[in-house]
Amino acid sequence: MIGTGYVGLVSGVCFSDFGHDVVCVDTNDQKIAMLRGGQSPIYEPGLDALMAKNVEAGRLSFSTDLAASVNAVDAVFIAVGTPTRRGEGHADLTYVYAAAREIAKALSGPTVVVVKSTVPVGTNREVLRIMREVRPELAVDVASNPEFLREGAAIADFMRPDRVVVGAESQTARDVMRALYRPLSLREVPIIFSSLESAEIIKYAANAFLATKITFINEIADLCEKVGGDVQDVAKGIGLDGRIGGKFLHPGPGYGGSCFPKDTIALTRTGQQHNVPIRIVETVIAVNQARKLGMIDRIAAMLDGELVNRRVAVLGVTFKPDTDDMREAPALTIVPALIGGGASVAVCDPQGKKEGVTLLPGVAWFDDPYEAAAGADAVVVLTEWNMFRGLDLSRLRQGMRGDALVDLRNIYLPADAVAAGLRYASIGRVAAAGHAQAS
Repeated sequence: MIGTGYVGLVSGVCFSDFGHDVVCVDTNDQKIAMLRGGQSPIYEPGLDALMAKNVEAGRLSFSTDLAASVNAVDAVFIAVGTPTRRGEGHADLTYVYAAAREIAKALSGPTVVVVKSTVPVGTNREVLRIMREVRPELAVDVASNPEFLREGAAIADFMRPDRVVVGAESQTARDVMRALYRPLSLREVPIIFSSLESAEIIKYAANAFLATKITFINEIADLCEKVGGDVQDVAKGIGLDGRIGGKFLHPGPGYGGSCFPKDTIALTRTGQQHNVPIRIVETVIAVNQARKLGMIDRIAAMLDGELVNRRVAVLGVTFKPDTDDMREAPALTIVPALIGGGASVAVCDPQGKKEGVTLLPGVAWFDDPYEAAAGADAVVVLTEWNMFRGLDLSRLRQGMRGDALVDLRNIYLPADAVAAGLRYASIGRVAAAGHAQAS
């Protein structure tokens, strides 16, 4: 497994738990030293224990030596990063192609090279071309095996997936991939075999569709606020339609993370390259960015439009709960804007501080939400961690200087907030008597 980032490490650990012998390779000496010491460089519930179990069983190891690691293996996975190239939106495939060249130089016999990284259409075929150019005499097959792992639930997603997608055009590649995923056959997990191009599109299309669902319900939430509807009732009413489904119909401050922002942009760039504009997704991207900016206005409205010398407590800054991932998190737009407007910001997040100290300069960090809220004019729920779901709202209010609770994840009932003496704003819900709903 080349690359020990989120996808590579989780996939490598889970494959080893299937009973396969796995070597996870990375050029980062510090990261490999951490892994050898039993410490994961990422936060993912259950990963440390599963990793330790398979290291102890002798099925899982870590190395910086790519050449030695790929010798006499059945499959080599490329799971390196494909970040968005600055200023243009295209996926940066530098690491993928570099890995392909290094693998080709090091292979000693026929092998299936599997691209696990999220890559634009045509990348897998280019990987095959590169490898044949480097080693024309070597029998190499390339397969595409996109991941569908949700951060915070990645192990369950790998072990009990909805489906496994494999782009493979040779019988050898199909046979190797079937063997790797054979443990899932007991659960009758569908394995979809397709062309390389179809597998690449499936990954991007899936993420773009989910991002569209999030953006759709966010706009419906705005309509609900204007006309007196309740977006949670609306989401339930449409989500029970089997053609729609209830997942990803939860309004909030906009999507973030490592996948949706990057993949939607990459998909639209691919469409533009081929003169097939993906206009729905282009709109989703624009609306989502505006969504994050709009949350700043909501917070300011609860402070009578004045941020100067106001203290704001922000509960949660990672893009979602159960992860330490800050990539494209709404907090990265909202918190700097609050500070830029003259507010002081206190933050509580169980995993966000590691990245947030660098990404959010100028905030005060707290481990306890009540301590973060002490003296605050407003408390903003930005990420729905479990530790924030059951707060004693009366205690929260007693410690505050002001009385504004801005619940951007709808985790509290308006009536409960009002009963605790709070002015309450949420997303797309009917205002309760005695509380202000910012618009």
